[in-house]
Amino acid sequence: MTSHSEYHKLKSVFLKNVKAAFIDQSTITSQWKALNYLGEPSFDKATVEYKVFEGLLKKHNIDILQFPEDHSVSMDSIYCRDASIATDFGVIICNMGKEGRAKEPAAAKQAYITHGIDILGEIKSSGTLEGGDVAWLSEKTLAVGHTYRTNPEGIKQLKALLNPHGVEVIVAHLPHFRGPSDVFHLMSILSPVDKDLAVVYSPLMPIDFRNLLIKRGFELVEVPESEFDSMGCNVLAIAPRVCLMVKGNPKTKAALEAAGCTVFEYEGQEISVKGGGGPTCLTRPLARE
Repeated sequence: MTSHSEYHKLKSVFLKNVKAAFIDQSTITSQWKALNYLGEPSFDKATVEYKVFEGLLKKHNIDILQFPEDHSVSMDSIYCRDASIATDFGVIICNMGKEGRAKEPAAAKQAYITHGIDILGEIKSSGTLEGGDVAWLSEKTLAVGHTYRTNPEGIKQLKALLNPHGVEVIVAHLPHFRGPSDVFHLMSILSPVDKDLAVVYSPLMPIDFRNLLIKRGFELVEVPESEFDSMGCNVLAIAPRVCLMVKGNPKTKAALEAAGCTVFEYEGQEISVKGGGGPTCLTRPLARE
């Protein structure tokens, strides 16, 4: 069992159920604009979408742990990958780059303590680091994006925590794109789905990082421009080449299937597209085979 993978068979995962995160329609109405959602989610529709999403995970016999309802955090807490990073040496508690999510790491830490999960360390101010900016390329290699959400000091602290354990941290310097208010993580343009297969959006990928992926033996499934905003690049591997993605990305789905993948889809307009968080964002994988 390991935490150092994005593509081995998923065994255990933390979720933040939509009812625990969105609470009710009035909570959504009071928060969505300030959190830069594309539109106001419908609580009722979101509940239906999430039931299907969670059901797909349960169908694959994945052990699901839940982050509890916590009124100190916002509806963004549904995207529970971002507040922490799972490693074989304990969990790293992040420090969010988005001001509206500042209290999520402390809430996640308390949940880990409750479940008896070890804490390796915490990213401290002035460092910022979000889980959506990190992706395991191999057991000993972690990629991290330098973005508006993850800054050089946060990356420095991440290296200090992992380098002594023999983990190489590779930095991808991402572009300005739509600016500080947009949710633009490394995993917005990269989703490894097997040891030698990754879904990518190359137009926003640094050349040296893209070349590194190819040098490491990754075949690249290219997401077309028409499917970038609909979260075509945000793909969760449940097992090697067994993928979960938001419905509405037929070209990316076809490319994945052509690469030998089995693809499961869920309706995600309310829980994913409007908030900019696909299936990788909705999950905090803890252990894989």
